[in-house]
Amino acid sequence: MGSGKFGFQVKKDKVNMVATKTEFSVKEKCQKIQKKLKKTENKKTEKNTREKTIWWNQCNSLSEIDQYLWMVGGSAGALALTGVAAASAFYLSTRPKPEKPLVTLHEQSLLETGPEMVRVSKFYKEAKNGRYLRYLHEDTRTLYETFRRGVKESNNGNCLGWREGPNKPYVWQTYNETLLRAKNFGSGLICQGLVPGQNTFVGIYSQNCPEWVMTEQAAYCYSMVIVPLYDTLGANACAFIVNQTEMSVVICEDDKKANLLLDQSPRCLRKLITIKEVSPSTHQRARSRGVEILKFSDVEIQGAQKDHPCLPPKPESLCTICYTSGTTGMPKGVMLTHENVVASMCSVIMQLGEHRPMKHDVMISFLPLAHMLERCCENALYMVGGAVGFYSGDIRRLGDDLIALKPTMMPAVPRLLNRLYDKAQSEISSSKIKKLLFNMALSAKESELKRGIVRSDSVWDKLVFRKVREGMGGRLRIMVVGSAPLAGNVLTFARCALGCLIVEGYGQTECTAPVTLTVQGDHVPEHVGPPVACCKVKLVDVPEMEYYASQGQGEVCVQGANVFKGYFKEPDKTREVIDHDGWHHTGDVGKWLPNGTLKIIDRRKHIFKLSQGEYIVPEKIENIYIRSQYVEQVFVHGESLKSCVVAVVVPDVDVVKCWALENGIKGTFSALCEDERVKKIILDDMLQWGRQRHLPAPGPLLSTKRSPHAHNEGETARNQELLQTPNRGHVQTAGITASHALCR
Repeated sequence: MGSGKFGFQVKKDKVNMVATKTEFSVKEKCQKIQKKLKKTENKKTEKNTREKTIWWNQCNSLSEIDQYLWMVGGSAGALALTGVAAASAFYLSTRPKPEKPLVTLHEQSLLETGPEMVRVSKFYKEAKNGRYLRYLHEDTRTLYETFRRGVKESNNGNCLGWREGPNKPYVWQTYNETLLRAKNFGSGLICQGLVPGQNTFVGIYSQNCPEWVMTEQAAYCYSMVIVPLYDTLGANACAFIVNQTEMSVVICEDDKKANLLLDQSPRCLRKLITIKEVSPSTHQRARSRGVEILKFSDVEIQGAQKDHPCLPPKPESLCTICYTSGTTGMPKGVMLTHENVVASMCSVIMQLGEHRPMKHDVMISFLPLAHMLERCCENALYMVGGAVGFYSGDIRRLGDDLIALKPTMMPAVPRLLNRLYDKAQSEISSSKIKKLLFNMALSAKESELKRGIVRSDSVWDKLVFRKVREGMGGRLRIMVVGSAPLAGNVLTFARCALGCLIVEGYGQTECTAPVTLTVQGDHVPEHVGPPVACCKVKLVDVPEMEYYASQGQGEVCVQGANVFKGYFKEPDKTREVIDHDGWHHTGDVGKWLPNGTLKIIDRRKHIFKLSQGEYIVPEKIENIYIRSQYVEQVFVHGESLKSCVVAVVVPDVDVVKCWALENGIKGTFSALCEDERVKKIILDDMLQWGRQRHLPAPGPLLSTKRSPHAHNEGETARNQELLQTPNRGHVQTAGITASHALCR
């Protein structure tokens, strides 16, 4: 019995153990199956999500996004999220992308080994070996060759454009037509007695126009040298230049300029070739002085009838003599070779990177061609086959020309951008809402600039800056600014409002325009960038001003392929600025920033001491007061025996007349300048600018008597003065001028 019971119990326990084991086995299998199913489901979900994400990214319209929203959330979800979807789609389609800098922004130039701390370009790999960029193409080393390259690059596209009157479209001349006309005109000059070669100087006295460019190219066909004349030099200086270069032929724009030259009667002048018609009285006046007047078109026809073979220049051949106004005495002739100019323009092209000029670009020509900034920009565009449209000749109609031409490229000067900025500030000052929106837009765009984003399609561009951009033609993609210092807030505003790359450069005529240039991706204002590839830059001590090169400050010195050969017939003055090692001493004081860029901080020249021992830098004062909207020109003068300086202020004709009209004040411009209310508004505005820069308050405005020809001279020079910074000592009067004391 006992054994039987025991056996039953064992058998029962075995059955229970098997049952328990089977139960656990089933549970484990169920768990495994569930995990497997869950894993499969997760994979399926991930796949669906991935497919939906891909499909979302491929949506090309809001209707597709709307369908997706219906699918995931029903009609209510779609309705609720449609606005978000629209905003998301707009953001995705217009999402800005930062520009990729061409160099490391915190190290934009290379420091050569040695005690002089010379800096060179990072854009040209041979710069570190002491070499300079001289050209980009082996077969394009002179301006004669660059233009012919443009003919091929453009495939005989548009070259020169102009308007035949207000509200008229631009008329275009092709590259082949321009080249043929230039060749014919050059041949015609030989028919008039000029001899091909480096000893023949051809003067040109005209505003920017197609004939200016054709004259330049005509001279290069026969290795002649171009000598530009311009209004702000003054009649005496123009006569001095004609006599010093012994030029017998000058191409003049019109009757007025012809008479200005005839007034001085340079002894060597034999022929005036006029672009426009001149009066019979001018012909008679010229004959009485032994000068023959010819029409540009007649010389061109004569050259076509008797073709003379070209005599192309070499890279080392003299290209132009550019006369610069000094503070005292007559102007100095800066001798520049073809290599100087080609090296300069090629260096700028290299530094612009993907923003470099291309054959589809159109440029507005309005800065004086007599200056090298405009010459370099235009010739760079001709080399790549681009088109140049000339402004109508009246700076007040420049806006109309920009709208008609719609340029993609534009050289500019600070005065133009200052006016753009001041106009914008004036428009928003009348409304708090406008001012709020403007500041919000500026802040948003400035934030993008700091991230390297340059664009013109943001919501702020459409709401706030559209009129500014359209006023400049609406297609600008690059602007090159030079010739004078530009305030940081003005530059930042222009970059934000125009939505294009704006580069600022530093240079001199003696350096064929560029020495340094800001780079793509660097949108920090108030510096002028690293050296360009055709030169190297160093700073030297200026102990009298307490600037020392060891501290990264000093006079800017330049050496390279862009440095001029000397002043024409003035070796002593040449030796004053070019040392025995070939370094050109600019007279400007600079400072190296930690990122390898240059900042211009002072001027070595034009410093004088007042009777109380105080040093004065007149250009600093001039650059502050010129910002007033009522002021067209300022000239500051002082003497060591006096305790204060005096400024001659030329009011802005248009602004003063407009203000007078709005305030019910009538009279001629001369009468307005005598009006105490006009004097007060001008002085008050100047005081405001002076206070912002911590200048002491000036004394009263005193009207001065003008010369009999002051008004005419002012109107003649006015266009150019608006486009450049006046040279000290050569301020043209425009109507009544005013003077005031800046007591210290």
